[in-house]
Amino acid sequence: MAVAKTLMQHVKIAASDVSRKLPSDRGAPVDHEWAPRSAAAIWAPLRPFIAGERRLGRVMVRRRWTARLYEFGRFGVKQGWACLFGGIAVALMIGTYHFYPVQAPLARYDFLLLAMIAVQVTLLAGGLETLDEVKVILIYHLVGTVMEIFKTSVGSWIYPEPSLLRIAGVPLFTGFMYGCIGSYLCRVWRLFDFRFTHHPPRWYLVLLSIAIYANFFAHHYMPDMRLLLFAAAALAFGRTTIHFRVWRQHRAMPLLLGLGLVSLFIWISENIGTFTRTWLYPSQSHGWAMVSFGKLGSWFLLLMISYTLVSLINAPRSARGDHEGRPYDAFGL
Repeated sequence: MAVAKTLMQHVKIAASDVSRKLPSDRGAPVDHEWAPRSAAAIWAPLRPFIAGERRLGRVMVRRRWTARLYEFGRFGVKQGWACLFGGIAVALMIGTYHFYPVQAPLARYDFLLLAMIAVQVTLLAGGLETLDEVKVILIYHLVGTVMEIFKTSVGSWIYPEPSLLRIAGVPLFTGFMYGCIGSYLCRVWRLFDFRFTHHPPRWYLVLLSIAIYANFFAHHYMPDMRLLLFAAAALAFGRTTIHFRVWRQHRAMPLLLGLGLVSLFIWISENIGTFTRTWLYPSQSHGWAMVSFGKLGSWFLLLMISYTLVSLINAPRSARGDHEGRPYDAFGL
């Protein structure tokens, strides 16, 4: 009930649709001062890189094929930048698995917790995440930790190493695994200037998220309702198109496809987590094996919760609304 109350308190009236179509940015100038909303642009170490990227863009735009190639590469770089927190978390899991001393006074899990707190504080202090975004990440962190406590208690998975900073059988760093997803969605939303057509009302997403979260607990004692939840998600997003700007104009794709791709990458990260023995499923107790593809569905449903939380602070803007003519920027809008 506390989670539901927190979610409902954040719900606001969705952005209104207006009649104008989303204009193309083909004619937009490329040479601008850094956009005031860009966290990267005000971060001094990146300024020379942003300036160089802008000069390269002026060269690449002269031919159609180089412009398309450049936009593709730019998409990958911006996605990588959006994954900053998650990428650091994965690197920490891999690095501590291979190099962290077994006899160190500080347990590996406790080191991971302190390291991820330091990363989160650095991102906030450096302007790379906003206070509102950190609040969403914290809520998702708490939601994930509560679920972790329950799931480990019923034997769904275990954390095989000792640690001091834990609740029941759950090391406290685990909440940051969920926080990585929230961080990614907040950052990618801002970096790609998301716009939508046929976006579902947020009150529907709140109710869907509550039902999804409840099912993660209830299916151990009652029939699993996830097929109905998948159908409800398809009903919500079946007509939704996401418009995202990689460079000079917005591109579009079905939002369900985008969410499915994100779920796939989370599943890949989960395989890394189990390979590094950060956590283990019962089937992996005698040796590592790939996480079942069935977990993709679980991650998709969890992603629904994270998406809902992020949408409550970033009101989905209509692709038929005012485009604002924001300046070109390499790594932020």
